[in-house]
Amino acid sequence: MATLHPRLATDTRALGETDLCWLRWMNDRRFAWLIVVPKRDGLREWHHLPLADQQALLQQVNGLAAELERVTGADKINLGALGNMVPQLHVHIIARFEGDPCWPGPVWGQGQPEPWAEGEVPEWLQGLTIAEEV
Repeated sequence: MATLHPRLATDTRALGETDLCWLRWMNDRRFAWLIVVPKRDGLREWHHLPLADQQALLQQVNGLAAELERVTGADKINLGALGNMVPQLHVHIIARFEGDPCWPGPVWGQGQPEPWAEGEVPEWLQGLTIAEEV
């Protein structure tokens, strides 16, 4: 049984899941930010997945990126799979806007997160349509 890295569990909230991935959202009200985490223990790199799973992950990320762009009207969608701080493979999907707190630079390590109150859900999240399976 795969487990979610403790840092991801702390910094994000559950959105849903597919057979391949956990779908989560970053608990930081400054950004509309999704995280996709393949459910594979010890997985650090995208290219370590079997080809079919790589393609399924890409399909999941692309679908969520399009949905996030649709519901937020973002100027730019940033995608990243850095893994320098959290070794478990996870993909960031971030809606960016000219004039957001970090524009035009990256969001990582910039400022302090502004968490949502317990039970609060961002408005943009309510408009997302998520494919149940990939």
